[in-house]
Amino acid sequence: MGRNGIIQVKNLVAGYGENVILKDISFDVYEGEIFVILGGSGCGKSTLLKHLIGLIPPISGQVVIDGQELTNGDEETYQQVLRKIGILYQSGALLGSMSIAENVALPILEYTSLSPAHVATLVTMKLNLVDLGGFENYLPSEISGGMKKRAGLARAMALNPKILFFDEPSAGLDPVTSAELDNLIIHLNKSFGTTMVIVTHELQSIFAVAHRIIMLDKISKGIIAEGDPGYLRDHSRNPFVRRFFNRLPE
Repeated sequence: MGRNGIIQVKNLVAGYGENVILKDISFDVYEGEIFVILGGSGCGKSTLLKHLIGLIPPISGQVVIDGQELTNGDEETYQQVLRKIGILYQSGALLGSMSIAENVALPILEYTSLSPAHVATLVTMKLNLVDLGGFENYLPSEISGGMKKRAGLARAMALNPKILFFDEPSAGLDPVTSAELDNLIIHLNKSFGTTMVIVTHELQSIFAVAHRIIMLDKISKGIIAEGDPGYLRDHSRNPFVRRFFNRLPE
């Protein structure tokens, strides 16, 4: 592919202190793509995600988001990057003491100077987008797990980000609710062209939504597969990759 990625990871060494979890990995995520990061337990999926959103600085290497380097420690650049991304955390991460509408309004209030009426209109639009119209005044404790995820997604989309990051979006959801969330992800990607980076190990979701995947490996601390998940399931030369995609024990 001759195009540059909206996310570029170059020779990234990731970990905590002396503990190297990923060693010298490089990949691009292209604009408008649904890109999935997967692998077995403890392979570094969540660690990589934290590096991509700037929560942890790398041991070495670069992360470039939409042309801006995230890894040079410049606070102003980081704040600019934060306005281009939205993050859906595993739990939904809603504030329990605030209504759904107040939760979604948080990033809008933080990063814009819109009037209260404009904020309210924008919040309603975002909630309608995820089929939560009419739930503005509910507290997180009053809605289901799937609805919390969708409310978290509405908040992640509040500032029309170029890139959405998802941390295990299906975690804790029943199969029907999980499939509904997959359909919503596909719909939002097609409607808005939003680039999406998803950390998950849910095979059904991966086959449903992913345009392309990378698979991380705990032993080699690197990427052992990259490409279309259906192709890798049937044609990968790596026995671990085939076992993973076909749910086969060793």
